[in-house]
Amino acid sequence: MKKIFLLIIIGCQLSVVSGQSSLSGSLSLDSKISFDRSEKIYKDETKNVNDNKKSPLLAGALSFIVPGAGEFYSESYIKSAVFVAVEAAAITIGLIYDKKGNDQTNFFQNYADQHWSVERYARWTLKNAPSINNAIDPTKYNVFYSNRQVNWSELNRLESDIGQYYSHHLPYHGEQQYYELIGKYPQFNVGWDDFGDENTPFQYDVNLENLTPNFYYYANERGKANDFYNIASKAVIVVVVNHIISALDAVWSAHGYNSRLEMHASIEKYNTGFNTVYYPQLNLQYSF
Repeated sequence: MKKIFLLIIIGCQLSVVSGQSSLSGSLSLDSKISFDRSEKIYKDETKNVNDNKKSPLLAGALSFIVPGAGEFYSESYIKSAVFVAVEAAAITIGLIYDKKGNDQTNFFQNYADQHWSVERYARWTLKNAPSINNAIDPTKYNVFYSNRQVNWSELNRLESDIGQYYSHHLPYHGEQQYYELIGKYPQFNVGWDDFGDENTPFQYDVNLENLTPNFYYYANERGKANDFYNIASKAVIVVVVNHIISALDAVWSAHGYNSRLEMHASIEKYNTGFNTVYYPQLNLQYSF
């Protein structure tokens, strides 16, 4: 008897929800009415749930453009904050160390312009070329113009003909390779102002023991600039990877959000003697 009352109460509640306040008094008829009305409720609830679902494609696109945006859209606020923090940190570090690299580059280039001379290097090379390669005749190379400016093409030709440890051509002044090579290869050691002049002997040493203090100092300062740029480039890599990972995670987060929002609907039946009563059961479940 208690179960029959329970079913009547359920039917009454469904009638109130649908805007109808009275029942027929027939249990089988009221169950059918309740079923019809609950079916409408079921459809309405389904529409509401579908409206709340997140688009994985949109979430991924948002996070690919701005890391963390897709997670925020999918209501994964902690992960959104993490991706935003990583992005901000990587960009900040990249900008800081890129500026440090630029400042350090300006410093070592100014140092080179003050302490390394292409004229000094050319004079020593021209005078000492025969002692390095006895096949060289210095008079066949117009290394200097009449105004004593260096003829770069002739200097490069002389470097090629000498061979031996003259393994590189001196790039034109101001080029990136110019500032790199003069602090990297021993053949350019003679251009530093603490080496001497064209009368100073120099014997190439593979162990770099004959290099001047200015050569070592300059090489170290140039290395610092490279280190700064390396950190900046790694920060750029982190930014790119952060965009990709955030986009993939946003797709997963949107999918997870939709999976947490589940709705189960079923039609249950209850037997009372020779009669079978049907009633709907609607469950809306959200997992946190």
